[in-house]
Amino acid sequence: MDPITIALLTVAGVFLLVLIGVHIGVSLALLSVIGIWAITGKPNVAISLLNTTAYQAVMDYVFAVIPLFVLMGILANLSGATRDLFSSAHVIFGRLRGGLGVATVIANAIFAAITGVSVASAAVFSKLAIPEMLRLRYERKFAFGIVAGSAILGMLIPPSILMIVYGVLTEQSIGKLFAAGVGPGLLVAALLSLGIWLRARFSPGVAGDFDSAGAKPGLAEIVKAAIRPWGVILLIALVLGGLYGGFFTPTEAGAIGAAGALVLALVAGKVNRSSSIEVLSEIGRSTASIFLLLIAAQMYSRMLTISGLASSLSEWAAALPVAPIVIVLAFVLVFLLLGMIIDSVSILLLTIPIMFPVIVKLGYDPIWFGMVSIVAIEIGLLTPPFGMVAFAMQSALGDSASLEEIFAGSLPFTALLVVALVLLIAFPSISTWLPSVL
Repeated sequence: MDPITIALLTVAGVFLLVLIGVHIGVSLALLSVIGIWAITGKPNVAISLLNTTAYQAVMDYVFAVIPLFVLMGILANLSGATRDLFSSAHVIFGRLRGGLGVATVIANAIFAAITGVSVASAAVFSKLAIPEMLRLRYERKFAFGIVAGSAILGMLIPPSILMIVYGVLTEQSIGKLFAAGVGPGLLVAALLSLGIWLRARFSPGVAGDFDSAGAKPGLAEIVKAAIRPWGVILLIALVLGGLYGGFFTPTEAGAIGAAGALVLALVAGKVNRSSSIEVLSEIGRSTASIFLLLIAAQMYSRMLTISGLASSLSEWAAALPVAPIVIVLAFVLVFLLLGMIIDSVSILLLTIPIMFPVIVKLGYDPIWFGMVSIVAIEIGLLTPPFGMVAFAMQSALGDSASLEEIFAGSLPFTALLVVALVLLIAFPSISTWLPSVL
């Protein structure tokens, strides 16, 4: 059997194992070893790949960025920064039609700049925003959709775990990927806010009792609300400003961000023995899980390279009698379909080693394709049957919400995200302009 056929069988095998419930890291590692063994006919070569990759895949200095940014998000949330952000946004935007929904989007956008995980955003704002929206008589599905749609910003606005994983898999600059995420993130936040306002304007019942939102805040109250979350805003400005200004690398930015978040938690009096143990346990679980996936993905990528599948697929795609954008749209469709059944990081690990050489061969900007990929994958987090954001929200809300209600409420916001995806594909400069000038 030729190497390319072996590689194709292992790819199919990985998808099959994932669908029947085998952990994605185990699936990738197992099929990579079997694939190398079958291609070379030497089991010791396959075992050597397992040994060397497990060490080499994560020994690079840049990998320290993962636990550092995860730690920053955990500590910032521990300090109460999320509640301050939401409260301030509520005061500033509360008197708009659908203002509490817009406030949720804005707070989520700012929170995304310190957490980098959509599922975490969904869980946090389910507890913060939904009870308040229901108190103001927002339609239940509308309230659920607002939180679900805005949670997507967690992986889109830098720093983002997906951007880091994409950068590692494709050997692209993580700093440039972070910069590229600013435009799409602001675009999605603007579209979601506009959609909420228009829905509330033309269907007033969905946004509850406008008169019960309280008196219009004065200038002094708005200024006070804007200043309230000063700590987290200063932290974001320091980390992202220093990163984009070229004062420090992404890894150094993560270290500074984690140290700053620790200061915020200390000032808030939230650091004690029990919280410290909980933080260390959470960062250990999160980091170990991501590193296992990255090690397995590196093995998978090396197996595909040895087999020649990646280069053969690139040449085949380049020779197809269709416009290159058709290939890109086909990849986007794959992302959308996979997003319905598996999580975001797993989708990147499964697809990018195969798709990326094709994109490069077709002459597309790798940074732009990274943003398109992330938005497409994130849309899948809202779609049934296994949209992870919906499951995170249902877990946070308990018996007070059903998955059916959350998925139904998410549909209009999924449509807005599709509009954002179309704009990103049609106008690449939304993603590429900022990295080009930094």
